[in-house]
Amino acid sequence: MNANIKLYWILAVFFALLTAVYIVWSLVDPLHGRIEWVGTFGIALSGVLVAFVAFYLSQVHKAQGGELPEDTLSANIDDGDPELGFFSPWSWWPIMLAASAALLFLGLAVGFWICFIAIGIGVISLTGWVYEYYRGLFAR
Repeated sequence: MNANIKLYWILAVFFALLTAVYIVWSLVDPLHGRIEWVGTFGIALSGVLVAFVAFYLSQVHKAQGGELPEDTLSANIDDGDPELGFFSPWSWWPIMLAASAALLFLGLAVGFWICFIAIGIGVISLTGWVYEYYRGLFAR
């Protein structure tokens, strides 16, 4: 990751130099002889954007305490394997919830009355997903 940060800083310096070259080139141009502001600001703001990304990545790299196990090629799978949570591999409720969201967007595009059906299916799906482990075989 540290190499990527250096690459972004190099790119930011490149855009700063390119802005200066663009200003000189537009002043030397015999047709206009003045600064072309749109291109100048476009290139300069591209450099500022890349500098923001480089600064953000360097701050994140410093905050995480160096290289993470996922970023090194010599790391094992178990080195960076945190507990992400509990997920139900057999649950059909997320699929129903996604279908209701798709139906909701379809209702916005085709007919607004479909949105009411989608909201009903979505409420039922969300309730079923939340209370999945409170009923039946998996009740606790």
